Amino acid sequence: MTQPPSQQPPQGGFGAPQEPPQGNPQPAAPGQPPQGQPPAQPPQMPAAPPTPPPAQPGHGYPQAPGQAPGYGYPQQPGPYNQPGPYGQQPGPYGQQPGPYAQQPGPYGQQPQPGYGYPQQQYPGAPVPGGPGGAGGGSPFKGKPAVIIGAAVAAAIVVAGGVYLATSGGDDDKKPVAQASTDGKAPSGSPSVDEGDGNGDGRPADDDLNAGRKPGEAKVLWLQKNDIDLPRNGADVYGPWVVGDTVVKGMYRAVSGYSVADGKQKWTLKLPADMCAAPSQTTADGKIVIGVKNGTTDKADCSDLQMIDLNTGKAGWKKSIKKNGIWDMMSDISLAISGDTVTVGRTSNSNAYRVSDGKELFGKPAGNCQPFAFAGGPKLIAASSCRTDDIDNPQHQIQEIDPATGKPKWTYRPARGWEIDRVYSVSPLVVSLTQREKKKWSILAIKENGTLRSQLVGDKGDKFAPDCGSAFAIFGKSLDGCVGVAADANTFYMATEPDSSGTARTNKVVAFNLNTGKPKWKAAAPAEQTVKPLRMEGGDVLLYVEAGYNKGGGIATLAPTGGAPKLLLRHPESTSQIESSFYNAKIVYADGRSFIASGRVSASNDKEELETKTMMAFGK
Repeated sequence: MTQPPSQQPPQGGFGAPQEPPQGNPQPAAPGQPPQGQPPAQPPQMPAAPPTPPPAQPGHGYPQAPGQAPGYGYPQQPGPYNQPGPYGQQPGPYGQQPGPYAQQPGPYGQQPQPGYGYPQQQYPGAPVPGGPGGAGGGSPFKGKPAVIIGAAVAAAIVVAGGVYLATSGGDDDKKPVAQASTDGKAPSGSPSVDEGDGNGDGRPADDDLNAGRKPGEAKVLWLQKNDIDLPRNGADVYGPWVVGDTVVKGMYRAVSGYSVADGKQKWTLKLPADMCAAPSQTTADGKIVIGVKNGTTDKADCSDLQMIDLNTGKAGWKKSIKKNGIWDMMSDISLAISGDTVTVGRTSNSNAYRVSDGKELFGKPAGNCQPFAFAGGPKLIAASSCRTDDIDNPQHQIQEIDPATGKPKWTYRPARGWEIDRVYSVSPLVVSLTQREKKKWSILAIKENGTLRSQLVGDKGDKFAPDCGSAFAIFGKSLDGCVGVAADANTFYMATEPDSSGTARTNKVVAFNLNTGKPKWKAAAPAEQTVKPLRMEGGDVLLYVEAGYNKGGGIATLAPTGGAPKLLLRHPESTSQIESSFYNAKIVYADGRSFIASGRVSASNDKEELETKTMMAFGK
């Protein structure tokens, strides 16, 4: 195992991508706040308690890359009640004021404890004060004070409210695959109405395709929520496409639907709240999700459930093995690589074989402990190392063997830099933040674990990869971001929209991974914005977001740049529905595109059952 010494990253990053506002998040830019008004409205939230004081970073907070703030990691201003995250700090791109606009925390969200947040995992670590919850008893009742501190510091202030997950309901039961009997079960004839999806159950193609123009795709189906959710709503996990089935999980169920007509094929009921899921499945369509170990406010996200998404059948189930008294099981992040699923959390980790549940490895010996993993063709671990100064953390990143957990190499960024996200596993592209100095950096790492380059953008360009809902406070996954893509020698990232109103548009910037410098920029279609999803063959696959009276769609962009080429043009007549999905998640497979809401919530039960949850387009 090679372990290169820490290296100081180049000074001045290019600005940190912050998590855009909920709704159709728009990339934020270094030194400036995100422009434009997202079309989708955030879920209803309870009133917010007083803003808590900032938390002290702990052993596992995202730390510095081995290179100076690169390309511009979100320069987050200080902890939590400071003006914006990356707030007005000398920004990457040429020392511009903080990357993305005044939101605490790396992506425009509050500090993210999930996978590396103040991991005050050792006795004596400072604990910030502050309210424990909103709208009732503290959701951290019975938990160690160190976790309360991390939770309070990470509570996300959105639209004037603080969201803290709560649970309650039925006693624990074993999950059972069965046909859905809750509310209005999705079918091949989803409930829709003339143009806006709020109808009486007539087939989707009756109305939603009435205004379709030549060359536009068909609306295959539209679904609305059929689950009675808790007061604050629930996050949506997925969607995952496995063969002819599209699957999503929410609250206490995981359901599979026909990709062709949206008809529900199976539903697996869960005994308690679903609380974690990896961004991808195994090659044969299996997944392992996190389920709370009870339905009270003392429950932890500590049960694992394997599911075959082809059939909806539940496989093995087990509780995560605790690794000592400081193993905080409340919030976990999951990643899959090959037949291995990893469980990352504050100061601890475990890995199990997806096929049979056998534990493969656990907490490694030594001073550095993994807090999160990125999966896919390789397994990447982000670790935090205990130091004598919690304000000057030391992180490291490793490629590890999925079967044994042994590191193949180790790369240590400079002190003070925290690993925030992995934008690509192969080639390896990593996002890091420096909280105290509010800087953001993006590094490319070679196959042998040495520095390949630090990305440096042009002055004025603003970026904000979309890494998920800001309501997901803990257990943030290390991977799963969109708005970014990479091939062997190039990294592609979308810019923030450069204007507001109906003229909002942006571009994709391609970076040379060997030099870190921009190669070219490609503009989005007029008055629309684009978001890279992944590579498709040798091209960049893009989601073209719906605009004012303009349907969205799926397009490709050649590795040499140029104009995007549309593969699937969504109808203009349903553009308002398409743009209404909150914190939308986009999946494209076999010529069909799926748009799912990232969170479902409403102010009352009637509105909750009218909330659109997923929409599909095809030819």
